[in-house]
Amino acid sequence: MASSSKIQLYSLATPNGMKVSIALEEMELEYDAHTVNIMKGEQFKPEFLAINPNGKIPAIVDPEGPDGKPMSLFESGAILQYLAEKTGKFLSHDPRLKWETIQWVFFQMANVGPYFGQFGHFFKYGKDKCKDPYPLERYSNETKRLLGVLEQRLQGREYLIDEGYSIADIATYPWVYCLVKYYEGSEYLGLDNYPSVMAWKERCMARPAAAKGMTVCTI
Repeated sequence: MASSSKIQLYSLATPNGMKVSIALEEMELEYDAHTVNIMKGEQFKPEFLAINPNGKIPAIVDPEGPDGKPMSLFESGAILQYLAEKTGKFLSHDPRLKWETIQWVFFQMANVGPYFGQFGHFFKYGKDKCKDPYPLERYSNETKRLLGVLEQRLQGREYLIDEGYSIADIATYPWVYCLVKYYEGSEYLGLDNYPSVMAWKERCMARPAAAKGMTVCTI
């Protein structure tokens, strides 16, 4: 792995990977990006497993950790909180709003990512491997339910937290983008039925740093 005074990012431009590159750009942190091609199994190379023993992207190495020593970190939600606390950006200093933000990050990690991902698998990537309609029905229904939760939350709000753009938005909107761009599920899911969500996604993507972060570690 590379040696540098900059944060080292090991990632791929998936929704989970985009979260961290977007955060690094938004927080104006210097970093070196290393593409990990998960389609070729590069996430299972020993040098990557030394950083993330779970063999998943993204992961970072911060040469200047909290104690001044290098620190490696995996799990995108943990990385977002770490970077936010390191920089003091996109995570409120108000305790109530801070925990409200973390709550929505956990909502993404525990619900949006897993269920949207399973929808994408059964709708597009694995549709020829399973003829039983139940998995797609289950995950599409739950995806719609979660979109409904986001729709309700975003009505009358520009971002998920009243204070403004935060790591909760950074964590979540790439997954909505993925439903459209990679899973091609707009019509099937009826995404036009969630106008607040779709407007919020576009608002997030229009941010120059966010737009740049979405292009990091592409293949």
